[in-house]
Amino acid sequence: MRIVAWLRGGLVAGAASCLTLLGAADSAPVNRPNILLLYVDNVGYGDLGCYGNTAVRTPRIDQLAGEGARCTDFQVVTTSCTPSRGALLTGRYPLRNGLAHQLASTENWTGIGLPQRERLLPQYLKEAGYATACFGKWNIGFAPGSRPTERGFDEFLGFRSGNISYYEHLYNGQPDLFRGTEPYQVEGYSTDLFADAATDFIRRHASRPWFVYLPFNAAHFNSAGNMPPGIKPVWQVPAKYLERYGWSADEPDEKRRYRAVLTALDDAIGRLLDQLDALRLRERTIVMLISDNGAFMLPGRGLEVASNAPLRDGGTTCYEGGTRVPAIVRWPGRIKPGTVVREMISQLDVLPLCLDVAGAKALPGRVLDGRNPLPALTGGGPMPPASLGFAYDKGAAWREGSLKLVRPSAGQPWELYDLAADLAETKDLAADRGQDVVRLAARFQAWQAEVKQDASPPAPRPGRGTK
Repeated sequence: MRIVAWLRGGLVAGAASCLTLLGAADSAPVNRPNILLLYVDNVGYGDLGCYGNTAVRTPRIDQLAGEGARCTDFQVVTTSCTPSRGALLTGRYPLRNGLAHQLASTENWTGIGLPQRERLLPQYLKEAGYATACFGKWNIGFAPGSRPTERGFDEFLGFRSGNISYYEHLYNGQPDLFRGTEPYQVEGYSTDLFADAATDFIRRHASRPWFVYLPFNAAHFNSAGNMPPGIKPVWQVPAKYLERYGWSADEPDEKRRYRAVLTALDDAIGRLLDQLDALRLRERTIVMLISDNGAFMLPGRGLEVASNAPLRDGGTTCYEGGTRVPAIVRWPGRIKPGTVVREMISQLDVLPLCLDVAGAKALPGRVLDGRNPLPALTGGGPMPPASLGFAYDKGAAWREGSLKLVRPSAGQPWELYDLAADLAETKDLAADRGQDVVRLAARFQAWQAEVKQDASPPAPRPGRGTK
């Protein structure tokens, strides 16, 4: 199988990386933790066992939550795949980093996407002596200068676009798997391919600090254009995961198939955690598992079977079902097992956390929108009060404390919800609390002006196709 050839090639690449970065690696103290960042795709707030789903089997993720901190108010500031990744990797709002829209097909293939002025997390960490790798979904531009190995990653195995078929690795009818910057063909279930490549990278770099960004395509739905001609899109999953539930390989129920996809994802994550234990890296590794946005609840495809319960709506909206996602952080010795973090944390906070623990320095003059969430995660004290702006497509929201101002589009009136009393956003308080609406709307407008500071102009967009 060609994956073996890739892994052997990785040994050579890894050796070369060690030679070229030897000075940086030697200067990095051994107590700097490794960082494993798992970014799962469209997994809803109510999809995992540790978040209350009793029908799904996710024992390894549930175990991870029990060994670390489970966040119940973790927010993403934009609710589609592309801008979510840009915000995570830059620590900057999409309106500041210049990538606020979902890339279309030609943009995924040849577009700059995230402006090249932006500095990504692996670039910071590489300067601090870390070996860096990305395995999975890129989706922020693949023009020369925009590809993973040109933006701070030593190694890349994954795909350029927003989603691929799990076995055929197709996007819009074209093969879309790459190793580095070159097309790559290999057989296998994508969840396993990416997890196995990450496991091998960790093994090869066990003696030095490393950063692995693992943006799985699971559990993104299959698009018709990503399937071979004449093949109906379904939730693709190895038969053994359906069999764990007592279902057959040709199980027609999409909700059942989706649960099996999550169990396959859980198994892959479990193998990564086992590798850390086998290499005695558990105590030296921060593991973060975060969903890029809430599960999609778009009508008409027949594949909208995920759960954001008990939240309203889902991905592409600025209601809680789109913005509040599952997030788990484990750092043995620093984060107490079984911790539940109820403070508001966001994806913008991931980069400041990583810079702090790695001893890396922010780019002089670069505005970062997050704050280090370790005080909340470790119980070291409350974080300063936070506010967040949200924007995607026509939707927008502003959050301060438990109050959330939301509107589906610019032409509609603001809605106001108190999430402390109404997490499901069922009772609009705007008519009764007009002063709060005016106050928060003014804060939102001020934020829209503020994000123009140190902002990157959006990159030119090539001819647009389908998402």
